[in-house]
Amino acid sequence: MQALQKKVVAALVLGMTAVLAAGAKELPPRPSVGDVLKGSKPGDWRPLDADNTLYLELPQGRVVIELAPSFAPNHVRNIKALAREHFYDGLAIIRSQDNFVVQWGDPHEDDEQARQVKSAQKTLPGEFTVPLSNDKQFTRMRDVDGFAPQVGHSGGFPAARDPKAGQTWLTHCYGMVGVARGNESDSGGGTSLYVVTGHAPRQLDRNITVVGRVVAGMPILSTLPRGPAPMGFYEQPGMQVPIGAVKVAADVPEAERVRLEVLRTESPTYQAVLDAQRNRGGPWNKYSPNYLDLCNAQIPVREQKL
Repeated sequence: MQALQKKVVAALVLGMTAVLAAGAKELPPRPSVGDVLKGSKPGDWRPLDADNTLYLELPQGRVVIELAPSFAPNHVRNIKALAREHFYDGLAIIRSQDNFVVQWGDPHEDDEQARQVKSAQKTLPGEFTVPLSNDKQFTRMRDVDGFAPQVGHSGGFPAARDPKAGQTWLTHCYGMVGVARGNESDSGGGTSLYVVTGHAPRQLDRNITVVGRVVAGMPILSTLPRGPAPMGFYEQPGMQVPIGAVKVAADVPEAERVRLEVLRTESPTYQAVLDAQRNRGGPWNKYSPNYLDLCNAQIPVREQKL
């Protein structure tokens, strides 16, 4: 009997060993995102449009923001007008909320010292969605999304759409830039802006006007000290981060511009990058989900090759 028990135990051990070994198999070799990009062609990339790029100048360095006029034409126009009248210069980052957003604007917005708007407008009707006809560059991802019938990218921006309603909008992924507002839909205009620095708060989609995304400088914003007051506001003026200037890149001498280019999301390389992110191979990965969340679909940005 003991001999039989030993044989059974030995068989079970061998079987478990075989199962564990099978589960630990490396996934089939697959190209990484880096491999895909090494094979990209010059035509797979596009330079930033200087007229729709902002430079946010902070003591820690420059943050580069690409604007999306197709999704918020009135707000983008107004934000550029605010920059050109130097509205933001000398204002401050007033809020850094953990796992949420960094926000800048006028610390005195609600008192008699408030900065006055000149040629731009202080408030605008919200542009939470726009007609599908506004977006000519949408490339759909095959992955299912819980917040919209369809998701994908438009010119590098994470976008969602509802064909039945005939609407499209930008989504609140990491690095996206939105227009702060009060309870009323028309209470914002771009005088106060925020950047998503935490887990994507997609519940904000279609509730706030989204105007673009940060393409360089996110480490500056995401590592700012968290504000101790409710919602991450800085309690004391000394905690605030002063803004040197906000400039439209087209107004900056070419020698002082940051030369960046973005992967074209209508290119075959874009699809290959998504596949590489959906199914990560190599010796470290033991499981690949064959799925990609919209906000984890990172669109590469690189320095422009001259």
